[in-house]
Amino acid sequence: MFRWAIILAVIALIAALLGFGGVAGLSADLAKIFLIIAAVILVVGFLFGRGAKVP
Repeated sequence: MFRWAIILAVIALIAALLGFGGVAGLSADLAKIFLIIAAVILVVGFLFGRGAKVP
């Protein structure tokens, strides 16, 4: 997920530099959504992941 967020952010930056405002805005919005989803999955994984089994 983080990879997709970074890719979309780079696409948004390049599109903004070239003057494609619609593509840049859409890519930036999707990058934000993917980043939020990835952060939520990361936090849930840390909270409810497998813990070390204590004998």
